[in-house]
Amino acid sequence: MKVLIVSADNFEDSELLAPYYRFLEEGYAVDIASMTRGKIIGKHGYEVYANKSLHDVDPDGYDLLLLPGGKAPEAIRKQPAALEIARRFFAAGRPVAAICHGPQLLITAGLLNGRRATCYKAVVAEMKVAGVLYEDAEVVVDGNLVTSRQPSDIPVFMREIMKMLRR
Repeated sequence: MKVLIVSADNFEDSELLAPYYRFLEEGYAVDIASMTRGKIIGKHGYEVYANKSLHDVDPDGYDLLLLPGGKAPEAIRKQPAALEIARRFFAAGRPVAAICHGPQLLITAGLLNGRRATCYKAVVAEMKVAGVLYEDAEVVVDGNLVTSRQPSDIPVFMREIMKMLRR
């Protein structure tokens, strides 16, 4: 099993790190991709190494795309390569998981119109404008898409991701 995490500086530390370590615990291979290879720093100062640039990613080589929140999605959504990665995951029907502000990338990629999803409260209006069937819930699963609102939702978010990967 191979997981791709797409993020950038100012990610929400727990939303990247908790899933990252959970995937490693399961024995999954995990790549972190950002605008460039190298260190990215979370909102609370945690550092991770992005071992891939967005341009180096072949989306077909992964089983899951994870989009953590924080302020990183605002930067990532401006990158055409990131939008293409998300579109390729959706086109192939592979699992995509986004938490907090993570769905912003999917909105910009035009992938959420008519889909059920949730997000952080500051993103709700944008989700509704994009045609999302917004639900205020800890986790929402709609086909290949898993979304959650905030760090306190990580346990149920991860439970649903793991169920999806074990199918």
